[in-house]
Amino acid sequence: MLSRRSLLLSLAAKPPIGIGFLGTSHSHGEGKLETILANPAYQLIGVTEPTPKHKDVPILSRAALLSHPGIQVIAVESAVRDHARDGLAVLEAGKHLHLEKAPADNLKDFQKIVALAQRKNLLLQIGYMWRYHPGINLALDAARQGWLGDVYLVRACIGNQLDIARRPEWAEFKGGNMFELGGHILDPVVRLLGRPHKVTPFLNKHGKGNDTLADNTAAVLEFDHAMAILHGANMQPKSGKYRAFEIHGSNGAIIVNPIEPPAVTVDLDKPAGPYKAGSQQIPMPPYKRYVDDFIELAAAIRGEAKLRVTYEENLLVQEILLRASGM
Repeated sequence: MLSRRSLLLSLAAKPPIGIGFLGTSHSHGEGKLETILANPAYQLIGVTEPTPKHKDVPILSRAALLSHPGIQVIAVESAVRDHARDGLAVLEAGKHLHLEKAPADNLKDFQKIVALAQRKNLLLQIGYMWRYHPGINLALDAARQGWLGDVYLVRACIGNQLDIARRPEWAEFKGGNMFELGGHILDPVVRLLGRPHKVTPFLNKHGKGNDTLADNTAAVLEFDHAMAILHGANMQPKSGKYRAFEIHGSNGAIIVNPIEPPAVTVDLDKPAGPYKAGSQQIPMPPYKRYVDDFIELAAAIRGEAKLRVTYEENLLVQEILLRASGM
């Protein structure tokens, strides 16, 4: 695979890729719109949101966006309840698809999306932003290379301090915090360890609010020789400090904490790979959400790289997310 710098140089030398946004109301939507506007590999042709926060973006109707001949790829950043419907519409229109997480609120609809993308030979990229996180990817690589020994535990947490006015929105789905945020930490676990033989969700409402939001959630994933413990709550002040992703093995552990900005500690019993025995801090490059997602997507559209996550892996992640969310 080409290096990030090589990809950037190659993409900058070619005509930009036409992109549209089907909605920007998702919490990641505005950040991705700004990322696209700053990336010369893309030309923003239109947005369907009637009142986007970002000024001076071209507004198109849904029909005009889907049928526009200059648009090669569409990012779906609508409300989660509309992701499956909107993703299918993009693929039916013959466009490549960047689909915000969670890609559907059920498995059947997402299976239709994957099947259609495969049949039409279209790219499908799901918006799990930490798939391109240097610390998490370093941890996954260390585990896959065997440097941690036999992996027996993955432990991760992701929480926030959710405004009380937004609680009903998050309560729309039974999984609450686990469904809305937990996919970010469940995704690397499933891609590392595969399908668990047992998934046990814990979906509790322990916070204030006249609603049904599962705001203190956990899931235990059991594999043949390992387990994963995932947690997320909506009452956590300064939550960014405590978001973490850890992999533990018979030769030591690798800990990403905080996740943003990335800080990584490796602690090994015996030297392995590039790491010495003992505890060591690993320098991390600067990280900004969404940037590398869209670099890789552009390269894949140009035929210069492949998306790092396959259709099959995306299906498995969706299946396990729904199981972990009691859905």
